[in-house]
Amino acid sequence: MAELSKKRIVLGLTGGIACYKAAEFLRRAQDEGATIDVVMTQAASRFITPTTMQALSGRPVYLDTFDARMANSMAHINLTRGADAIVVAPASTDFMARVAHGMADDLLTTLCVARGACPLLLAPAMNREMWLNPATQRNVTQLAQDGVRMLGPAEGDQACGETGSGRMLEPDELLAEVIAFFQPKVLAGRRILITAGPTSEPIDPVRVITNRSSGKMGYALARAAREAGADVLLVSGPTALPAPYGVQRVNVETARDMHSAVMRSAADMDVFIAVAAVADWRVANSSQTKIKKQADGHAPSLQFEQNPDILAEVAAMPSGPWCVGFAAETEKLHEQAQAKRARKHVPLLVGNLAQQAMHADTTEIVLFSDEGADALPPLPKLDAAREIVRQIARRLPATATQRQH
Repeated sequence: MAELSKKRIVLGLTGGIACYKAAEFLRRAQDEGATIDVVMTQAASRFITPTTMQALSGRPVYLDTFDARMANSMAHINLTRGADAIVVAPASTDFMARVAHGMADDLLTTLCVARGACPLLLAPAMNREMWLNPATQRNVTQLAQDGVRMLGPAEGDQACGETGSGRMLEPDELLAEVIAFFQPKVLAGRRILITAGPTSEPIDPVRVITNRSSGKMGYALARAAREAGADVLLVSGPTALPAPYGVQRVNVETARDMHSAVMRSAADMDVFIAVAAVADWRVANSSQTKIKKQADGHAPSLQFEQNPDILAEVAAMPSGPWCVGFAAETEKLHEQAQAKRARKHVPLLVGNLAQQAMHADTTEIVLFSDEGADALPPLPKLDAAREIVRQIARRLPATATQRQH
């Protein structure tokens, strides 16, 4: 399902070289099902033409407060009624100053003042000195107090040749922020620690023992938790997946690496979600050099020792985080998942059949808790992750208090 299906967004452009990113954002938002109405300032038309934006959006582009194409000449009223959000990208220093002070001297500022309850999201784009200027920062503070949401800015190289804060978010980052805006903030203010992916246990410098976990479910949960307002730390085994936007990722290889990374942070977390497929054993007699084939055809003798049980150890912490476990079984899902939940002493465990879920983009999960077993229909992993987040949020108030951060 398209993430922005049935959403109508007013996309505002102000003067700045980052207007080219707005064109790409428009196309990507449309790919996600959004309907886009474009409003440009005269300054924006110096960087990208209204013809370009009209061709991309397939809809009229508006620049004039008294546009005669509107039967009542009230584009500033008509465009925002029924809109789900106004996104101004790029938002210039001058534009933010005018909106912060309630000015309405062109179409874009006028519709922002006249927007009523329509949310306003700004993606700042300016030189680093302009962003850090005290007047700009005062305006940003005032806009936040007025309920305006800031998307960015990012840090990096700027068109002026300088480097620093003030760079507009990239189109995919901006899209991620807009999609997240429409998700309920059921975990706002929470700190969430998630493990994802496989672990990789060395046999020698070139060979490892691992498993088929792709990391897709853990990464989907990291994204869903971040969309729900949480501060997310993702401890990930080796995967080819990019970190979800806005999520801090720590890369690890072995189960012991993952254990160390989790234990460094677990005490400060509100929730721990153990999604990773952690190897139960490691090779005790791993070689420091590549093991060669034997002339007699004999395979090397590998000795195994058990890896730490990360979930059980975190669940046993005094005043530790509220824990969620995962069980990927190949048979007897209900029996084995319930047994694992009891053994690990976790309030919620998510179970599925490994042969159906690993490397797949969809999953069919069962939620095991004191309330019983709640089976969900087959879902894309992101949809399943969002449902898990809702279930965690529903249970948290009665079982955990938000930590002071």
